[in-house]
Amino acid sequence: MESLFPWPDSQRSLIAEALEALGVTRWVLSIHDPSFPGLPGEDTGRGSPYSEGAARFLDFARALGFTGIQLGPQGQTTAHNPSPYDGTLFSRNTLDVALAPLTEPDGPWGRLLSSETLARLVAGAPEGAGPEARYQYASRSQALALQEAWDTFRRERDRAEAPASILALVRRFADFRLEHREWLEPDALFDVLGAQKHTPDDWRGWADSLEGRLFAPRPGEEAAAEARIRELLASEADAVEAYAFRQFLVHEQHGLLRERVAAWGLKLYGDLQIGFSPRDTWARQGLFLRDYLMGAPPSRTNPEGQPWNYPVLDPERFIAPDGSGPGPVLSYMDARLGKMLSEYDGLRIDHPHGLVCPWVYRAGTLDPLRAVQGGARLFSSPDLPDHPELARYAIVAPEQLDRTVPRYADGWVKSLTPEQVRRYALLFDSVVRMAREHGRAREDVLCEVLSTLPHELSRVMARDGLGRFRVTQKADLNNPADVYRSENVAPEDWVMVGNHDTKSLWRLVAEWQWRHALRAQADYLAERLHPEGEGREAFARQLAEDPGLLAQAKFADLFASRARSVMVFFADLLGMPDTYNTPGSVDARNWSLRIPQDWAEQYQQRLRAGAALNLPQVLALALRAGGAEARTRHAQLLERLDRAASRLRHGA
Repeated sequence: MESLFPWPDSQRSLIAEALEALGVTRWVLSIHDPSFPGLPGEDTGRGSPYSEGAARFLDFARALGFTGIQLGPQGQTTAHNPSPYDGTLFSRNTLDVALAPLTEPDGPWGRLLSSETLARLVAGAPEGAGPEARYQYASRSQALALQEAWDTFRRERDRAEAPASILALVRRFADFRLEHREWLEPDALFDVLGAQKHTPDDWRGWADSLEGRLFAPRPGEEAAAEARIRELLASEADAVEAYAFRQFLVHEQHGLLRERVAAWGLKLYGDLQIGFSPRDTWARQGLFLRDYLMGAPPSRTNPEGQPWNYPVLDPERFIAPDGSGPGPVLSYMDARLGKMLSEYDGLRIDHPHGLVCPWVYRAGTLDPLRAVQGGARLFSSPDLPDHPELARYAIVAPEQLDRTVPRYADGWVKSLTPEQVRRYALLFDSVVRMAREHGRAREDVLCEVLSTLPHELSRVMARDGLGRFRVTQKADLNNPADVYRSENVAPEDWVMVGNHDTKSLWRLVAEWQWRHALRAQADYLAERLHPEGEGREAFARQLAEDPGLLAQAKFADLFASRARSVMVFFADLLGMPDTYNTPGSVDARNWSLRIPQDWAEQYQQRLRAGAALNLPQVLALALRAGGAEARTRHAQLLERLDRAASRLRHGA
């Protein structure tokens, strides 16, 4: 593959040497599936990590010395909701199937898709359309292409002398269906029933029928439910098999990606989302509480809270009734984690408080926002008059609560015994245990703790030696104890300037400039990056007068911290000013930001303008933050980094 990055291979060793000198062991790029770039002949309007365009971008990431790629949730999204955090937990998103490889006559797929069909779908992509129109077109075109692939597969396998490539596919497909039958069949039947009832992706209209609870029948309905499942699997066998085949394709392509990035020395991180899709809620409704939903409490990031509308796992189903072993909930956790850890090298835990001390609110209210604001923590509410039902799940006693703070405050629970910590950690322990059993390092379990860290979660994470996320763009420069300031970062933490839910650093720098806030940022960064008093004021003035340099210093602040793990979101890396997702908002632009096809040229132009991450310059700034002794010890390394940074700035 021809690399689009202008550095020679030797520069990767330069980056690795600088990272080692800084004590950084994990340097990870965060990007969600739809954001990957495509190539002109393969692009129907949505990105895929399995495309050739993605492969070229990942090769660029390898050239930048990244050690890992953090993907978002990769579950199937619905036709009206592209949020990956509302996607399925077991089924993969078939929008990710790269279509171009299916057209190759000598490829592993036996030319399941015609080149003419792909060309027609690519040509029909609506240029200049809004994100909603692009998503809808990509969904429709993908469905057409995958239907043709399925029709071709069935036709070719039934030939008297089927091609060898098709026969190999038949064998692998059979093995796949057998291995994943437990989730494939319920997920396929959800589509079947949605089509029959003309309500795809929404089962609320038939929730009270037997089909609405096939996999969670009421007492006395078990035999009828099993009979109905068998009937549907027989009468809709073609639809069930077609669903499995689409899943087979996307799972196979994911396996090929893992092989590729592993050969490049890159780890692939998955996203253990806290929410459930409608499909999973239907299939696993027997695991959930009926009267409560999960959301986000009021916090610094979202002062009003967020009613996520996610179901809450029933604590009374964690363990078997007789206490002899795991109950249905822990069995479900093990199945989900086992699948994920067979597909990724590590996991990001989305909102880990949802596993330890979930914030819950009443279901079925007319004002969900008001309900979530008056919610409570599931296991930390022993005597609340407005939530008496939660007392049965309480792990703490009333005297362990601090009534002087709001019940969503981190310090609502004052103290815990080791036995209470163990009880809070039941679901979280499943993640840690399964990761260990699959040979994953402790550092490859990432806890997305942002503005809230309840005492309960803090104790659970500390027991396992796990750090939190530190998003430095959110730092309060007037509060030395603020959790987002880089000097408060611990070695086990993950540090970043932003993530998929924040503004791009480049937009923020522009905002700081017109708000006349650059000088405050410059003074703070000068304290962090220029340890000697002499010359610090001049350095601060230089940062305040050069927004591009200040942005590089903001990146350098990450590497100069004590954290061993640094992450960057793709928009921050490439100098893109756009926002990927605005939390708490309903906007078609959310989840749609994408790297353009000419990203390599745009990145080099931005580098020359000082408007994208110049990694050698950033690493040199971070090394110099170690003071005179560090500058002497790393003099040759700094000289090489300076030369590399200059080449990037001048396009050489």
